[in-house]
Amino acid sequence: KGKYILTPSPITYAEEQLFHFFGQLLGIAIRADVPLPLDLLPSFWKTLVGEPLDPDVDLQEADILTYNYVKKFENINDEMELEALCAEIASQHLAMESPDCPNKPCCKFTYLTMTGDEVELCPRGRHIPVGWENKDVYAAAIRSLRMRELQSPECMTAVRAGLGSIIPLQLLTTLTPLEMELRTCGLPYINLEFLKAHTMYQVGLMETDQHIEFFWSALEMFTQEELCKFIKFACNQERIPFTCPCKDGGPDTAHVPPYPMKIAPPDGAAGT
Repeated sequence: KGKYILTPSPITYAEEQLFHFFGQLLGIAIRADVPLPLDLLPSFWKTLVGEPLDPDVDLQEADILTYNYVKKFENINDEMELEALCAEIASQHLAMESPDCPNKPCCKFTYLTMTGDEVELCPRGRHIPVGWENKDVYAAAIRSLRMRELQSPECMTAVRAGLGSIIPLQLLTTLTPLEMELRTCGLPYINLEFLKAHTMYQVGLMETDQHIEFFWSALEMFTQEELCKFIKFACNQERIPFTCPCKDGGPDTAHVPPYPMKIAPPDGAAGT
């Protein structure tokens, strides 16, 4: 989906310092109202503000393959289906033969982490076959593994420490994950009407001038991707803030970049 998560693995001291600095960048983006163009999964923002993850929604969004794998084990109705599923997994080189029946494929209490390492889901998991009696325990253990990885407690502790050095962490309790994302990253789309309401015309130009009307008509035909490129060209920002402190967009009210956008006549002698 083109979105990122924190790498779920033990971190070195140097990496901890980088995560601390990353948290400071998030805090600066909030305080300065200059959005960081970050595409992080909602699970990151949920963990950052202290909201628990949804074991279904967040797992599906982060790792659809593991989500489907877990669902298959949870929805098995009888031992024949379990055996068929294990045979299917065996064909993908993810299972080994049962010690009781050498020709009967079975899964063990192991699974791959997001970084590709095989880990045991419980003590001596490599020696415990998955059967009808413990298939639900196996599915729950995989889900629990992914939830811990998405929360990345070591990384997130360092990020929150960096964020707390710029803004009070108590503020996070007043924000939803989506609000936190919008305040930090801005809007991933351009509201043309909002931009139009926050535009100033200089040195005799008026909104009713023909070439100004042509300008807005052209922007209205732009796709969102093209509008984002225009904002990058005009304001050197990947995204725009999701709000502006001003009330009416007038010249005497407070704004945050790139508001107000200013349109001026060309320099030099007047031309057509």
